[in-house]
Amino acid sequence: MKNRDEKLQRIIDWAEDNRDIRAVLLTSSLVNPLAPTDEFSDLDIELVFEQNDTYISENNWTQHFGNPIAMVEEDETHFDYKHAMKMVLYDDYVKVDFKLYSKKEFLEEVQQHELCDDWDIGYKVLVDKDSITQDMKKPTYQASIIKMPTEQKFRQVLNDFWWDTTYVAKCLVRKELIYAKFMSENNIRTAYLIPLIEWYIASQHEWKITTNKFGRLFKKYLTPTIWKKVEQTFSGSNMEDNWNALFEMADLASEIGQQLAEKLGYEYPIKLETDIRKYLRYCKENYLNKL
Repeated sequence: MKNRDEKLQRIIDWAEDNRDIRAVLLTSSLVNPLAPTDEFSDLDIELVFEQNDTYISENNWTQHFGNPIAMVEEDETHFDYKHAMKMVLYDDYVKVDFKLYSKKEFLEEVQQHELCDDWDIGYKVLVDKDSITQDMKKPTYQASIIKMPTEQKFRQVLNDFWWDTTYVAKCLVRKELIYAKFMSENNIRTAYLIPLIEWYIASQHEWKITTNKFGRLFKKYLTPTIWKKVEQTFSGSNMEDNWNALFEMADLASEIGQQLAEKLGYEYPIKLETDIRKYLRYCKENYLNKL
């Protein structure tokens, strides 16, 4: 915490003395009352330049705040952002994510009808030499709040979940561990199971809650029983453990999916689940027969 606070002050002092910089903002978790923070929380800094070209093309300015040991750079074309980024890890282990706006681009963002998500999550103005932040709307801290799914979205996630379990099963029969892991972790867990758990938690808190990125706060909001079931969906390299994890995923999705469907008044695809489970058992029997 001390290293991070000292680095933040060095950034502010440098910006105040730098004629190229017109404003500095601190964003994200450190200025969001709903977000948990600790000594590993990053500094998310937005630097607004009169012109940012030189600072995008050069990196020596990042050394004003310490010794960088690693860096990732993204220009304005990355994800169609209106800013460039330099994400820097320093040798005191403080990580700073710098967003580099030109003044023109920043003002265009300020004038948008709605506050962008990055600012709505939370921001604090640290430097403003030209009063360019005076028209910024106040953050509502709602950008990260879990939204209730439409019935179409709910059914699509469940349909895709059960569909992709068949790929995992086939991979396990073939002993294709890497592809099985890709499908189970990248697709099933990240794209389907995590949203289902988010909706499950939010439905119990009147849709006024966030669990942070990719389930970081799941353990905090799930009962010990459900959390234990989540833990059992993880596996290592042992093939039998991967089979067990696949069926644990199926059981968990079924349990919370049916509870959600009842609570939201949506239809749960029980026939789809029944038919896919038969297929999964068929695949596992073929796997066992080959041992």
